[in-house]
Amino acid sequence: MVEENASEVTSYRDVKAEIRGRITAGTWGPGALLPGEVELAESFGVARATVNRAMRELSEEGLVDRRRKAGTRVRKSPLRAARFEIPLVRAEIEATGAIYRYGLLERETRTAPDWLRARLGVLKGTRVLHLTCLHSADGAAYQLEDRWINLSALPEAARADFSAVGPNEWLIAAVPYSEVEISFMATAAEGVVAAYLGMGDGEPVFTVERTTWWQGQAITHVRLSFSRGHRMTTRY
Repeated sequence: MVEENASEVTSYRDVKAEIRGRITAGTWGPGALLPGEVELAESFGVARATVNRAMRELSEEGLVDRRRKAGTRVRKSPLRAARFEIPLVRAEIEATGAIYRYGLLERETRTAPDWLRARLGVLKGTRVLHLTCLHSADGAAYQLEDRWINLSALPEAARADFSAVGPNEWLIAAVPYSEVEISFMATAAEGVVAAYLGMGDGEPVFTVERTTWWQGQAITHVRLSFSRGHRMTTRY
């Protein structure tokens, strides 16, 4: 049973502080299973999305361990981990003082290919929106974005106009996320990647693959290829 505290809890920061306080005080000790998001939301008098965000940040900070279908438990030993935010490429570029430019190269609605169905865990015949976009800094290619959006989870994406605003900006405004998987790798430039980034065939490319889910339903998968010399830095 969760204590009522709705009069004091109004935002995800309040929820986060309250949960952290109960863990620190020993109300929920190491290894304890926390109440579900629905129960906590009712107790605090907030939306489930508010609790979800608080839990997500506590997980990112290493205080709790969230597992799909298994619930959220207090970690026996808090982790200290690097945090990777989902950045806006526009903000990245403008922060350097460069002029940002965006271009939609290709747009296609189709049935999800087998490799994507396996990656997202969606059914055969699922319709997806495939977008290829180029982000530039001071006229030079900065990032090539190869994006897939699950239309069964986000049907409004089929009607969205991505000619002026990139899909990442649109997605951040349209839907939250409860789980993210990110991979970093070096790949060899070839085909459209080499052509749009102005690189030679076989030249190493810093590449990021990211998949996001909302409450167990896959939202989007994206492959980001960066121009030569790109550096990613995090602090923890």
